[in-house]
Amino acid sequence: MIEGVVITPLKQIFDERGKVMHMLREDSEQFIRFGEIYFSCTNPGAIKAWHLHKQMTLNYAVIYGEIKCVLYDDRPDSKTRGQIDEYFLSPENYCLITVPPLVWNGFKGLGTKVSIVANCATIPHDPLEIERKSAFDSSIPYDWGIQHK
Repeated sequence: MIEGVVITPLKQIFDERGKVMHMLREDSEQFIRFGEIYFSCTNPGAIKAWHLHKQMTLNYAVIYGEIKCVLYDDRPDSKTRGQIDEYFLSPENYCLITVPPLVWNGFKGLGTKVSIVANCATIPHDPLEIERKSAFDSSIPYDWGIQHK
């Protein structure tokens, strides 16, 4: 696992009326501070990558649909520099991925329906705080295609 990344299993509470999906509480180990929460809707097959936050910690959870979330560590002083991690997130695999600053990340919508990714970020969005690259930038050694193993 990439240094500084934390995966936290999340609870879903079901009853005959529906369910409650927990995400992040202020008394959670992963909670740093509240900046903003937003929902990223991703169409099937669409790729939203690559981006890196210089200061923001991300807290991703998928509340509807399914995504493949990919992280790439390019931090010069990291023990896991050069490592790529993949995570498949959905309500069926419901967890929180906490991504520290300076880790490249992106995701791809899977399945046949729109996916909704919730992010409880530690600071409000600031366009000067983010770096972006194309999903197919050759400096990140990752292929977004389906891997048949």
